[in-house]
Parts: sequence; C-alpha cells; structure tokens
Amino acid sequence: MNADTPSPLPRYSQIKRMISSRIQSGDWRPGDRIASEAELVRDIGVSRMTINRALRELTLEGQLVRVQGVGTFVAESKAQSALFEVKNIADEIRARGSRHEARVILLRREAASEQTARLFEMKSGDEVYHSILLHLENDVPIQIEDRLVDPRLAKDYLQQDFTRITPFVYLTEVAPISEAEHVIEAVLPEAEERRLLKIPAKEPCIRLHRRTWSDGRLVSCVDLTYPGSRYRLSGRFRA
Repeated sequence: MNADTPSPLPRYSQIKRMISSRIQSGDWRPGDRIASEAELVRDIGVSRMTINRALRELTLEGQLVRVQGVGTFVAESKAQSALFEVKNIADEIRARGSRHEARVILLRREAASEQTARLFEMKSGDEVYHSILLHLENDVPIQIEDRLVDPRLAKDYLQQDFTRITPFVYLTEVAPISEAEHVIEAVLPEAEERRLLKIPAKEPCIRLHRRTWSDGRLVSCVDLTYPGSRYRLSGRFRA
C-alpha cells in the first residue's frame, strides 16, 4: 500500500484492509507470524499508534492472535468447545489436528472454605484438592483450568501426572459423570490470568463454570477461562 495514496478511510482502517487482503490472498497463512509493529511502521510509514490500533482491532475481530513476548500471528479457525457436552480438551485439540500441551501451575490439598464445604457437603476446614492447569494448542495458551475436587471420590488425584493425562480422564475413570451443570459469563481476567494466557489487559475472556456429579455426589467444581479472541463455545439441542 502506498501511504501517500488518498483514501476516504482513516489510516488505521487502510492498514487493516491491507493486512486482511494479504491474509485473504494467502501471503500470510493461518499460523504465520506477521511483521512486527516496528517493521510495519518502517515499511508503511505511519505512526506506531496507528499500527497498534489496526492490529488490536484485527485481533478483536478474530483475524489475528497476539501473544505477548512472542509476536502477532494469523489466526487459525477459532478453536471451539462443545457447550452442552463434557469433553476432554486434549481430545478436542487433537481432533483439530493440533498439538496439546498442559502445564501444571498448582496441585495441592487445601482446607475447604465455608462455601466450598457447602458445595461438597463436608465440614469447613475439611480437605479438598485444588489444581490449576494451563492448556496450550500449538504452543498458544487457550484455557486455564482451575479445579476443586472431593478427595473422598478421587483419592489419588494429587498423584496423577497431569502433563500426560488430563483431570477429565482421571475423574471420569474413578467417578463417571452422571450429571453436569454449566454456567457461562464474560469476564475481564485478573493479572495472573493475563500473564498465563499472554493477553492484553482489556481483552475479555469467556469463563465456563462447570460442576459434575457421579451417582448424585458432587465430584468436581471447575472454572475454565478462555481468551475471547481465540475461543468460542457452541451448542445445539433438539426439542
């Protein structure tokens, strides 16, 4: 694009159109790292603020993925999870032909708060298991899994290697799901969540609260947090 060419569009919109056309033409393919802000400023001859706005809007529109400290990439088709089903995230990622990786952020026993004790029908201060995992698809963080588990139903939970199997796999083996509840909300992530997901401060996230029961007993409560620009949830039902 010639920066001197007259156009009724604002400069940032011109940059967006230029980047979109390169994606549509196949010059930049899904997963490709595009030029950095500094390179675009140098090559196009506009301000960094203009480039930043164009990239930010393309990210919110789902055409780009920005990973802090790594770069900006052409987005794959938005990763998707089933809304009404309880599925293993590792299986979902592999079904898309991608590579799954899990990093264990926390895995320990804790004393149940009053609220947690009520949920699991135990006494306040009784032991619960707490895990936090970060799930990645092709090295890009796509989900934080923050889970509380009743040790009476999953006594060996803390002994599992969750870099090799997911909590879903272990829990469905020891306490098969008979009932599940999903609650979804849009949230602004906390600082630690932003750091793990490598997203900017104002990027909204999707949070899925899930409770699962086995034979009438609550097994697990989990918060699944997804960056809004990289994920969507879908569901279909028939009356």
